[in-house]
Amino acid sequence: MSPLLPAGGWQAFACDPSHSAGRRLHEPAAPTRSEYQRDRDRIVHSTAFRRLVYKTQVFLNHEGDLFRTRLTHSLEVAQLGRSIARSLRLNEDLVEAIALAHDLGHTPFGHAGQDALNDCLLDADPRSGGFEHNLQSLRVVDSLEERYPQFDGLNLTLETREGILKHCSGPAAARLEAKEPNGVARRFIARLRPSLEAQLCNLADEIAYNAHDVDDGVRSGLLKLEQLDEVPLFARHKAESLVAHPGLHGKRLLFESIRRMLSAQVYDVLAASAAAIALHAPRTVEEVRQAPAMICFSAQMAADSTELKRFLRLNLYRHPQVVATTDRAKRVVRELFAIYREAPSEWIPTGESRPSGLRQLADYVAGMTDRYALREHERLTGRRLFD
Repeated sequence: MSPLLPAGGWQAFACDPSHSAGRRLHEPAAPTRSEYQRDRDRIVHSTAFRRLVYKTQVFLNHEGDLFRTRLTHSLEVAQLGRSIARSLRLNEDLVEAIALAHDLGHTPFGHAGQDALNDCLLDADPRSGGFEHNLQSLRVVDSLEERYPQFDGLNLTLETREGILKHCSGPAAARLEAKEPNGVARRFIARLRPSLEAQLCNLADEIAYNAHDVDDGVRSGLLKLEQLDEVPLFARHKAESLVAHPGLHGKRLLFESIRRMLSAQVYDVLAASAAAIALHAPRTVEEVRQAPAMICFSAQMAADSTELKRFLRLNLYRHPQVVATTDRAKRVVRELFAIYREAPSEWIPTGESRPSGLRQLADYVAGMTDRYALREHERLTGRRLFD
């Protein structure tokens, strides 16, 4: 039971599956599962979800068996999200569905692959809109999955789809709104907030990747535990760990410091969010949309989190070894795109009437895992860019 909010089911401002805005194609209700549980289950059984196990978070899949992948990251976001949702009495199933689906549109090689594919599309046609993984995640669940005889995609509820679409440019929102009036892009057009469940997934994503990038960075040897003493959020919890466990060192000290840092962030989100909800007192989901963001850090924790992100950007994401790897990864994506564009037969099976435009080509490349992209690149170029 949450000490922050009164007991008794969901809050009135939480998303209630019995009052969902529904699916694009109506389906009869399931006898034993809510609408958001069905969304979660469809996501877990999707092809795109399974591919996440071989897609880069920071370190390429071949660099080590214990580094995070997009799949393990998504599971960590879901775990954090459900824990916080339960205390705030939000809809845990919706939070889990959004968390598990939020990275389905990521390319191989993480953000390096996304940047390269975006450049490829814009170079080929400046009007293409480029590539953005949030939009691609929505495209995956709306049209690219091919599991059901009645429809393309997964036919998820509007609430789950809206949570997946974390960011959206004005032109992209206008295109989505034209295809689906008052649909998934409505909030960007009307400048509204998403549900509290979607807001929670956004913050859980940030908490998860900051923590596990510290873990993976130290495990890789690119970061030294002593370097993290310059990060107040980590240093504070490292000091607490040493007070509680004198002589603690190595990976146990790292793990205990990260565990305490994660707990502090979760409790901060709970307290700050409960205070914001009490201040704005929304009575319905629609009132949530009209209010400022209410799932949040305190001002001090927000500043500490920003400082941690700055440290990781300068010392891990821009580390020469990471940059060298991402440069090669971008080269793989660019060269695959160019080869496939010149020779569609290399990616469209003989006799198949698959559309072969730029967007379909981007779908194909974006859907690749790291290792499949590397195998294809070696097959088509005769060169191996990674050992």
